[in-house]
Amino acid sequence: MALYGEGGKRWAMTERGRRHVHRNEREFVIGPSRVRWDGSSLVVDIDERCAPIPLRVQGQVRVTPPALCRFVAPLDAAGRHRWGPIAPCARIEVALSHPGLRWQGHAYMDSNEGDEPVDRAFDDWDWSRATMANGDTSVIYDVRPLRGPGRVIARRFRPDGSHEPFEAPPRHPLPTSAWRIARQVRGEPSPAPRLMRTLEDTPFYVRSQIASRLLGEDVVSIHETLDVPRVASLPVRLMLPWRMPRRP
Repeated sequence: MALYGEGGKRWAMTERGRRHVHRNEREFVIGPSRVRWDGSSLVVDIDERCAPIPLRVQGQVRVTPPALCRFVAPLDAAGRHRWGPIAPCARIEVALSHPGLRWQGHAYMDSNEGDEPVDRAFDDWDWSRATMANGDTSVIYDVRPLRGPGRVIARRFRPDGSHEPFEAPPRHPLPTSAWRIARQVRGEPSPAPRLMRTLEDTPFYVRSQIASRLLGEDVVSIHETLDVPRVASLPVRLMLPWRMPRRP
């Protein structure tokens, strides 16, 4: 759970052992939180503690897709890593008691899965999504594998679940993050993409808000960069428990 806004930043991600995890065809329980499908919406009941400062995050998030999308694309040549948007053009309703926040708006939900650790296949990747003026969602996945040519997936998704490819525009450099992660984003050359805000800045991952032009429209994108070798490095592994505590 990551919150950015007027109430300050809150971030909670706790790894829990098997005895704290239960699921059936409609519900997935992780410790004190759970995710369930009520027939039309994905309902997320959240009751977590942040780390390292143990602020509480409690409330409910409801994601309602007009339709589900079945598009899945391999991220590597062997097909061992896959990505697919489940609800790329959904609506969200957020009602939190801790902190006291309520809002609603556009939502996006996707899935990443792999048959091996991520550091066996990739060097780094950039990913971005933008909501278009008509409610569509455009996604660009820009992957650099350890071996072989890079892979770019550029797809526009509609609320009815349909989708179509588009030609990805050129890459543009962005300011390097505080942890010295090089950021690049694809966008039309004029005006050049502009960094609006860095939302998450870690030793191996950075999440940003970008203003750019895409498919003839001025858009604001959520952009992510992952430096894969840093994920597997010993210093990062030693730091992770401070942000990702474990509950066996």
